[in-house]
Amino acid sequence: MASASRASRASAELGTILEAAARGTFPPPDGAITVVPQPGHRDAGVIAFTAHSVVFTDEDPAWVRATLAALDCDPLAAAMNARFHAALTDRTGRTTDTIDLLTAATARPGTPDPRLELRELDDPDHPRVARAREHRDDVRVWTSAGGGVLITGRGVAGRWETAVEVEEDARHRGLGRALAGAARHLVPDGDVVWAQQAPGNARAVRAFQAAGYRPVGSEALFVPPRQGALSTR
Repeated sequence: MASASRASRASAELGTILEAAARGTFPPPDGAITVVPQPGHRDAGVIAFTAHSVVFTDEDPAWVRATLAALDCDPLAAAMNARFHAALTDRTGRTTDTIDLLTAATARPGTPDPRLELRELDDPDHPRVARAREHRDDVRVWTSAGGGVLITGRGVAGRWETAVEVEEDARHRGLGRALAGAARHLVPDGDVVWAQQAPGNARAVRAFQAAGYRPVGSEALFVPPRQGALSTR
């Protein structure tokens, strides 16, 4: 019971930071590092805002700060420095894929554009559903008649997250943007939906920003080792 209570407090602590940032109130740009506990076993990581980073991990905060201070780099960049990430993976045995652009958008009332012809998958063993469940809870997956996939679920600190996939022969028609926009209708009114894009995936960055997702910061997640091939979020 004590462990569950601690996890709940940790999730609320990080969730408060995320909720405020999504609505435009960011941590002070003072060059500081905020260290908070992990919101759960699955998710540890780093979020870099403007001149302020948040490290969420169950490792000793003193170790985090000492490791960051020892880096020979710009202190403002330390939390996203590859050497810190390597130290964190070595210490925890966790793995990380990439540093993502973290974006957020407010929910919209109503239903998604019917022209998308979204069809929800209810097969828990479907590969796309299984992959999404490695990173999120309460996962729902839709396919689009145009050749796309839309995923929603609860990710870091219980936040609503979305991801989209578009088949190669269906690209350059605005489908990715339409699916990203549809996700805003599939979370509760008044809430926020988050999405991560690898900065090098320019198509995804453009699609989500065109659908109204605002850049909030950058994020690197450190998750327990996976069995088998790497998954995509």
